Amino acid sequence: MCGRFTLHSRDRIKLKGLATPDLPFEPRYNIAPSQNVVTISDFGSGLEARLLTWGLIPSWSKDGKGFINARAETLEEKPSFRESFQRRRCVIPADGFYEWQRSGKIARPYLFQMRDESQFAFAGIWDEWQGDGKLIASCAIITTTANELLASIHDRMPVILRPESQESWLDGDSGALTLRNLLAPFPASEMASHAVSYDVNHPKIDDEYLTKPVVPNIGVTPSLF
Repeated sequence: MCGRFTLHSRDRIKLKGLATPDLPFEPRYNIAPSQNVVTISDFGSGLEARLLTWGLIPSWSKDGKGFINARAETLEEKPSFRESFQRRRCVIPADGFYEWQRSGKIARPYLFQMRDESQFAFAGIWDEWQGDGKLIASCAIITTTANELLASIHDRMPVILRPESQESWLDGDSGALTLRNLLAPFPASEMASHAVSYDVNHPKIDDEYLTKPVVPNIGVTPSLF
């Protein structure tokens, strides 16, 4: 799964056909589910960036339950994701994400980034749900099997799209085979990781120190969400 990520700057969010995002923005070091995330898609009038709730609620949902991740292998099968995969694809800018190495009740958090710490984007899907007098636009991050770097930590990783792949992912004319081919694990050779503070488990803590390397040690994590 992908349950936390970072986005330090919106100034590096660049995509062909996208105007400079005009959104409220602060550097984020611990973005958590149910929070707003910068999302790029064609919402009806060309590519634009919007803030969507992280946790996709299908339009037909009766309980308003959200899904933060969608498995690449079942996108075309699951009713919760099938229509969004076909019609409402998005990219979600990031520059790092966290994953936890678990051993019993112990979980050690790690930060994963590009080797040069450059920005990238997750493949995502979005939908709109209306209920209780509210209209909620929400999104989910697509996950795939882990690459060699992540495999010792977790068996899943978010789908990371190269710049040229982002355009194909957002193109409404892209066929199913083209889209499926984009959902492969990102090369481990282009990524790096290091252990970080257990404080990342607390969504109310959102500070740059969370991304700094620490010496791995043993500790019991509180709940992640």
